[in-house]
Amino acid sequence: MPASPEILVCQPGQSWLDHACRLFRDVTDQAIRSRGSCIIALSGGSTPKALYGALTSVEWRSQCQWDRMIFLFGDERGVPPDHPDSNYGLAQEALFSPLGIGVSQVHRMKGESADLSLAAAEYERTVRTLTHSPAPAVPRLDLILLGMGEDGHTASLFPGTPALSEQERLVAVGVSPKGIPSRLTLTLGVINRATVVLFLVTGAGKAQTVRAIIQPQTQAERALPAAQVKPDGGRLVWLLDDAAAAALRQ
Repeated sequence: MPASPEILVCQPGQSWLDHACRLFRDVTDQAIRSRGSCIIALSGGSTPKALYGALTSVEWRSQCQWDRMIFLFGDERGVPPDHPDSNYGLAQEALFSPLGIGVSQVHRMKGESADLSLAAAEYERTVRTLTHSPAPAVPRLDLILLGMGEDGHTASLFPGTPALSEQERLVAVGVSPKGIPSRLTLTLGVINRATVVLFLVTGAGKAQTVRAIIQPQTQAERALPAAQVKPDGGRLVWLLDDAAAAALRQ
């Protein structure tokens, strides 16, 4: 059965970042104690970028066992890795390069591929190999970081798109209604198998969508992509700042 979400609300800025870093450290440490390594799927966007910057600070960089981590991605835009909109490029600049993360620890989605369906299948093989999960088993990643858009999308799972209803593949081709249209994305099946899913959401612009997802009142709200993230047997954590949590009922 899906667990009830853990809702954590912090003051914006450094307080929120410290809490995010602490969660990241504790979750990764737990996986490393249990299995000797931690497999993480990273997210793109401004909020995760702020977390990556905090994790590379003098205070936090020594508190995590970086050499025991394996990095995947929850989604990627259909661009080359050196493109300004690349999620991998963001992580490379803000996290991997400052920490000296080895290339063998990082597995990026090939958003620049001329055939994203083939790239999705290739990435699914990568995930299965890393997790020792042959088909049809669904792999269990240790930690998946997610953001959320004002339309309720998460990863590159957008409302009303085929990737949202994909039930067989671990990785699908996503379609965004704005920005870079072509995407690669993990699907709900593998997201909902994770040991810990951590939503990172800040800002007043997200407040009404946060309320719709955490405290839905209509079927349409329950159908939003982020509302369908319900880890089966894992933890679902929402780390919000005061502004993002403002519309929640106590």
